Amino acid sequence: MKKYLFIIVLGATLSSCNKFLEQEPDARTKIDSPVKIKELVASAYPKSTYIAFAESMSDNAGDKGVSSRSEQNSFPWEFKDQVKSLYDMPARYWQECYKAIAAANQGLESIAELGNDPTLNASKGEALVARAYNHFMLVNFFARPYDESSSSTDPGIPYVEKPEVTALGKYSRGTVAAVYDNIERDLLAGIPLIDNSTYKSPAYHFTKNAAYAFATRFYLFKKDYANVVKYANLVASTGTIATSLRNWNGKYKDLAYYDLQAIYTKSTESANLLLCEANSIWGRSFAGYNYGLNSALLAEIFSAANNPVKIQLTYRSKIFGGTETVFNIPKFSENFIKETISANFGEPYNVIPLLTMEEVLFNRAEANANLGNNQAVIDDLNAFLSKRITGYNESNPNHKLTLAKVTSFYPNLSIKDALVESILNFKRQEYIFEGMRWFDIIRLKRTVNHRSVKGDINLTIGPEDNRRVLQLPTEVIASGLDKNPR
Repeated sequence: MKKYLFIIVLGATLSSCNKFLEQEPDARTKIDSPVKIKELVASAYPKSTYIAFAESMSDNAGDKGVSSRSEQNSFPWEFKDQVKSLYDMPARYWQECYKAIAAANQGLESIAELGNDPTLNASKGEALVARAYNHFMLVNFFARPYDESSSSTDPGIPYVEKPEVTALGKYSRGTVAAVYDNIERDLLAGIPLIDNSTYKSPAYHFTKNAAYAFATRFYLFKKDYANVVKYANLVASTGTIATSLRNWNGKYKDLAYYDLQAIYTKSTESANLLLCEANSIWGRSFAGYNYGLNSALLAEIFSAANNPVKIQLTYRSKIFGGTETVFNIPKFSENFIKETISANFGEPYNVIPLLTMEEVLFNRAEANANLGNNQAVIDDLNAFLSKRITGYNESNPNHKLTLAKVTSFYPNLSIKDALVESILNFKRQEYIFEGMRWFDIIRLKRTVNHRSVKGDINLTIGPEDNRRVLQLPTEVIASGLDKNPR
């Protein structure tokens, strides 16, 4: 598809002129059949990943004292703006998200040109939900997180709804609230149209369940807790969620390093609701990055004493490396695609889980905590723990989380806040090395402290610190969009 898609990335510097853009290089540029539209919409997913900068900015990254530094890791850890557009950097992620949006927009326009044929409804639904997802991810990295009290004035990101027809279109950032309104419109319009039966590889597309899972994330950011529960329940009941979670205390527990690496992002893993192949070196690099899981964080995050059930979860036995310089859980297997069969150079790709069944459970639990449905929260967390406690026994009271254990572990918090903290505690362990912790930090306005072992870096990044919002790419600022304050 890359050879004949006519895609112009928002804000990219282009040397061509409008007259050239009006010419069709060959017949393949015409998206004029259901097959071409379906293939085009299948590319409406970001071929880059946020994990490197999201994980490095979070409180999951400590200083290991290693002398070598990588810009993908050290710049976000120090909250420095990155101007390059290399693997795993914010500018690359921006570009790839807008490429995906461009594919969705061209697909939608081509569907309209074919008279909105009902046989294309499934492709239309996928395009709408994919467009919503890409804008959602962009607005949460390059703008302030949603806040009902300020989002009507906080600068957002351009919500692009039409294919490019000029060398350099004019865009405005709008507001965060307007971006969220557009996301919700596309999401709600797209979900009913999705048809799982049209996919050959469902795990790489927005199926109904993947779209519902995205809806739980979206409404959790909006604090619309009733809708979080609604869409989580559409994915599965508590019992069904438990059977679809990663089986850490079962088949995962005894897997060797490369076997675990191979299975974590497989399309046949029921926990993986949406996968995407991203051009990335994260899988080969994250263990050796200086800023990551060090010995202090290992004890803080994974020790039995530091979670409300007071049992060490199975993850700890799957942390490989033996030393803090390379602590890791092998979640990402690289697919290196050579330029030619005989070449020794090419492009690295990692399969990234964008949405999982675990997130659906966590999002529903947090929503129910805020709604006062305390037993529902405990039920979901016990379903989760049933797959995370080695040797789990349903009849063993030590293996069961109770409200009494939660409030005892967080004695100075309200019941609601104690439940939320319990969820975040388990969620932090679940998503180590996946960048998900950053979303909870910005959503719940948590402070991040980064301290270097030498003492030369001492950062306290609070909720109002402008550096938490990534800077727009330099090309985009040059094209006329207002940059984020510093």
